[in-house]
Amino acid sequence: MIKIRRFIFFKIFKWKIIGNTDFPKKCVLIAAPHTHWIDFFLAIFARSLFVQTNVSFIGKKELFKFPLNYFLKWLGGMPVDRGSNSNSVDSIAEIFNKKETFILGISPEGTRKKVDKWRTGFYYIAKKTKVPIVSAALDFENKKILISKPYHLTNDIEKDMINLQSFFEGVKGKIPEYS
Repeated sequence: MIKIRRFIFFKIFKWKIIGNTDFPKKCVLIAAPHTHWIDFFLAIFARSLFVQTNVSFIGKKELFKFPLNYFLKWLGGMPVDRGSNSNSVDSIAEIFNKKETFILGISPEGTRKKVDKWRTGFYYIAKKTKVPIVSAALDFENKKILISKPYHLTNDIEKDMINLQSFFEGVKGKIPEYS
């Protein structure tokens, strides 16, 4: 089955995966730019080609309604109530601490629309759990998924955000004007 998926991804779709696919046992995986609904399915398909463990993801709780909730949870999805007073960072950190292996995929933009500034939840999750961040750039212009080496956070959020965002410079999403 993996041979068929590889054939489809690399030969028919003509995409390439470049970079470090040897993920740490625990990490936060940020994928950007997130400009179109197809990004999700591209990432899920690519994940099945090289990641030995399941990559979980969070999504707004409104998406997790019957019958879609079964499909999303099967893919590794976890609903998050972004409007509540509950602390999502603490809840997700608790999941990291309970598991021996856990990779959490997040879009740092937090939406498919163009943003001027990334949301910081992924940063605080990685900081609280002391896990590295791995970046995955979805470059539709060149049909490449670029994957970084693990990045270990410092105590300087501004420096870390500049370093993390620099990995995505020049990358064009499915809708380039949102990149």
